Amino acid sequence: MLDPIVYIVSALAISVVLNLLLKRIGVSQVIGYIATGTIIVYAFDLRHMTDSHTLEQIAEFGIVFLMFTIGLEMSLEKLGTMKQNVFGNGSMQVGSTAVIVYLSAHYLFNINVNSSLIIALAFSLSSTAVVLTYLKSSKEIYLPYGQRSMGILIFQDIAVIPILLLIGFLSDSGSDISEILTNTVISAIAIIALLFIIGKPFMTWLLHFAAESHEEELFVGSVLVIAIGASVLAHMLGFTYSLGAFLAGVIIAETKYHAKVEADIASFKDLLLGTFFVTVGMKIDLAFFMDHIGTILALLAGVMVLKSLLIYMIIRLTSNKPVALKTALALSQVGEFSFAIFALASADNLLDPQLEQTLILMAVLSIILTPFIIAHVNTFVLRFFKQESLHIDYSPLEQRKNHVIVCGYSIVGKVVAQKLHEQGASVVVVDNNLKHVREGLADDEEIYLGDLSKSAISRALHIEDAAAVIVTLDNTEKKRLICEAVLKYNPHANLVVKVISLEEKEMLSDLPISVIVDGKREVARILVESTMRCNLS
Repeated sequence: MLDPIVYIVSALAISVVLNLLLKRIGVSQVIGYIATGTIIVYAFDLRHMTDSHTLEQIAEFGIVFLMFTIGLEMSLEKLGTMKQNVFGNGSMQVGSTAVIVYLSAHYLFNINVNSSLIIALAFSLSSTAVVLTYLKSSKEIYLPYGQRSMGILIFQDIAVIPILLLIGFLSDSGSDISEILTNTVISAIAIIALLFIIGKPFMTWLLHFAAESHEEELFVGSVLVIAIGASVLAHMLGFTYSLGAFLAGVIIAETKYHAKVEADIASFKDLLLGTFFVTVGMKIDLAFFMDHIGTILALLAGVMVLKSLLIYMIIRLTSNKPVALKTALALSQVGEFSFAIFALASADNLLDPQLEQTLILMAVLSIILTPFIIAHVNTFVLRFFKQESLHIDYSPLEQRKNHVIVCGYSIVGKVVAQKLHEQGASVVVVDNNLKHVREGLADDEEIYLGDLSKSAISRALHIEDAAAVIVTLDNTEKKRLICEAVLKYNPHANLVVKVISLEEKEMLSDLPISVIVDGKREVARILVESTMRCNLS
């Protein structure tokens, strides 16, 4: 048997080479890591390590740090505004998916009650690791479908807790379910109290003390202590590691250190997420897959279509068709927590070994397919809903120079466009809202439907030749995405941005924006000037 260091170095080398090659053809690194796991297992005959509890624990901390960084962007106030996405959409999605999959497994495939229940609950979950990694890297986590996807994923992570408890109850017929539920509620109250009452002042003090030391390694060490400590505390109380890390991130989001913490933790998150996907690849049994490829692919297609339809119908209750379809496609896969559910159920003899391998391969394949699906979700939806392509033809702009681009055609955007016309400026308006585009066309504006945070739109609008880009939107997150995209495409762009609060101004202060117009200060200035003119007259 070779030294473990040989396995580690080999895995690193294979993953680097594979991901460099995949990067050239635009394929997600997730696929490279999964392929690395499969290659390592067969190259060094490591099938006996695929169920290693130690390896799984190390890999799980990739999800822990991912959830920690998600928490950093979710203050308590923001979580309050997401309660419909988290608890409304999330509960409906998990509940409806579990019920339909259970009925199908038990009555169509004659699988016993316990196994059908486990399969139903596992298939109701989606991949936090893949979906949130993509949404964060593409900045689409701030878009409507990104927010709805994140809300449902947060609920699913919370739902893992009672699911694992239920499996424990099923494996031990002598357990008292009322006692299990009581202990769960007590543990939930305990972790919230510990983290928010005791942990919050401790975290704030520790980060402040570490920042004052001006030693980067001490600050990073403090962040690791907080993230890992909170996750271990949650695990000790019977919850998942990732839930504790998420709550710790939410607490730090209330402090002034959240941006620095996220930047410092990024490398640890990426490394451990890579390890997680390697362990996913290690679970692939190629011989079993080739023998049952037709059955596995057919069942997987059925599950993904079913989840897509259910999520689409749920999101459609409160959102438009494109947002509902994007969310449905993004969450159609079987999540990584299903591996933990299947492993625990198999250990307690609740799943047949052959059935377990079929389920694992379905989950692995769905995770492999997800990066391809989610990377092209916008293109697919745009083609599916033909009416959304209104005024996507930017050909009239090919010879345009020294034009002023106005982003947003709500009340402020309309006034800005009107005033620019009065000054004789050449105006081009872009808005991602179909209603606003139609209003602009009715006003004889040269207006286009598009999202300026996408580089393709910046290129089509010829931002490099524009005299100025004026951003009139109110949504802070979307405003920042647009500013980042414009400046990335043209670092010297004359960018003028409207803000409505000092907090928003501070949030944009790190970007080289030409002019930031504070709406409240400008109103105050005009009020004073108008008052003084009246007094003088």
